[in-house]
Amino acid sequence: MDAQAQESFREFVANRSSALLKTAVLLSGGDRHAGEDLLQNALIKAAGRWHRIDEPEAYVRQVLYRQQVSRWRLKWPRRELSVAEPPETGSAPDASGAAELRLVMRGALARLTARQRTVLVLRYFEDLPEGEVARILGCSVGTVRSATHRSLARLRALAPELAALGPAAAEQRPTRDYSPVEVRQ
Repeated sequence: MDAQAQESFREFVANRSSALLKTAVLLSGGDRHAGEDLLQNALIKAAGRWHRIDEPEAYVRQVLYRQQVSRWRLKWPRRELSVAEPPETGSAPDASGAAELRLVMRGALARLTARQRTVLVLRYFEDLPEGEVARILGCSVGTVRSATHRSLARLRALAPELAALGPAAAEQRPTRDYSPVEVRQ
């Protein structure tokens, strides 16, 4: 890799690594360490082909998705992380509602199949259109739609507590009602 390509790669990593890490963590079921490993491997592959890549972010994301699917196919048991002492907690404001929502969502996503989790991450976290998800996964748009529908249904079945947490989070945000008509339920 020449000096110009090296500088271009460094700029890409500096500018996009945090967004790519969020995606990698979600794809790995909320495990930050596994997400970091996943991103590191994807960046290593990208560095080796940097001068031939037209769209670097799209290439790295594609590598992330494919590597994670390959990891899911392996039949290795999950490893547990043990620590000597529990982590210290700071005196931050109470964010237990948001933390609870993240934990429930992480656990529910971890119980989905690889394909279901990938479809949901691509559609709702990455906010990709159905056509782009279909291109990445190598399937039709109709398959993406049905997989999204089934994945959401399974997510709701696995974690019905998400429905209970959802309206509470929405009520915390200030909203204004501009409608002049009162709606009765």
